[in-house]
Amino acid sequence: MAGIYFHIPFCRQRCHYCDFYTTTQLNKKQELILALQKELLLRKSELAHDEIQTIYFGGGTPSLLNKNEICLFIESVKEHFQVSKNAEITLEANPDDLTTIYLNELASSPVNRLSVGIQSFHDADLKLTNRRHSAEQALQCIKMAQEKGFHNISIDLIYGLPNSSLEKWNQNLEITKDLHVQHLSAYHLTYEKGTVFDIWNQKKKIIPISDEESILQFQTLVEWAVKNNFIHYEISNFAVPDYLSQHNTSYWQQKKYMGLGPSAHSYNRDSRSWNVSNLPQYLAALSKDELPSECEWLTETDKFNDFIITSLRTRWGISLEKVQQQFGTDVRESLVSKVRPFIDNKKIYEKDGCLVLTNEGVFLSDMILAELIKIEDD
Repeated sequence: MAGIYFHIPFCRQRCHYCDFYTTTQLNKKQELILALQKELLLRKSELAHDEIQTIYFGGGTPSLLNKNEICLFIESVKEHFQVSKNAEITLEANPDDLTTIYLNELASSPVNRLSVGIQSFHDADLKLTNRRHSAEQALQCIKMAQEKGFHNISIDLIYGLPNSSLEKWNQNLEITKDLHVQHLSAYHLTYEKGTVFDIWNQKKKIIPISDEESILQFQTLVEWAVKNNFIHYEISNFAVPDYLSQHNTSYWQQKKYMGLGPSAHSYNRDSRSWNVSNLPQYLAALSKDELPSECEWLTETDKFNDFIITSLRTRWGISLEKVQQQFGTDVRESLVSKVRPFIDNKKIYEKDGCLVLTNEGVFLSDMILAELIKIEDD
């Protein structure tokens, strides 16, 4: 079982919080489409013995692709790989791209899941973050998508924004409830180095909200999820039953995935690779039938750390049985010893032989993980 990810790096404008690799060189779209097909062909042997269960178009702005371009990629995957007949096929989309005409096209394509980058239902927040759409466009695009037959829709929201309040965050959540979407990805704002928000923060042009306010917004989110039958299955992800993101869950469960496009990452349990984060270099390499990527083989320490980091993010937590099976008794005992203080101070709890973050522990997950991972091979 495996997944395939296409990175479509084009954006009409850059959001103030974003540090993903993107470019505004939309005139390079046709070159990218050809290069992605070439990369897929050159790498078809990598997942030759795996069934493809998920296909994901991320970015950037994948909704800048038209229906024919999306279908071309999906057909190419089906030509070179064994694809599950019930494969989850997700398209990330911006609300301003989800017009009636575009949704009509998507409804007749193999895409069966939409992930819509709303971020907030407040126009002031959207202006601050440099989003192109309005709050009204965000509302209407979800309703139109549902009318066109999409019943597996995820939306993205950001909490902890400058000038945000618990009242505004509650309003975002109530609107989400009223829209009857199946999935919510809610991310705490981070001031990533080099972003506009990071620069503004350093220059005191914006004032981050306090940690206490951020924690209160997160607690409100968790309480809202319970009340509205959303499963909190990963630190930032919530879904109604049967609508967990299969693609993202495969990341957290250490399943294989192939990333195509500039800056895309791949993983096959024994190694991981990443493509160059530069569109001209990516195109130049593939024009010469060369893969624009670097690869590293994973040590046992790397594999252990990957397992800990991905597992602890989820509602299933770290299975001590799997730790023992994959890494041995000594590693299991060392982990149990390291985790004991976090159990004692109620940041982690043990359930059915698994170590799971408490809601309080979620906000300290980076610090906790730093204590649990191994630095080097024994």
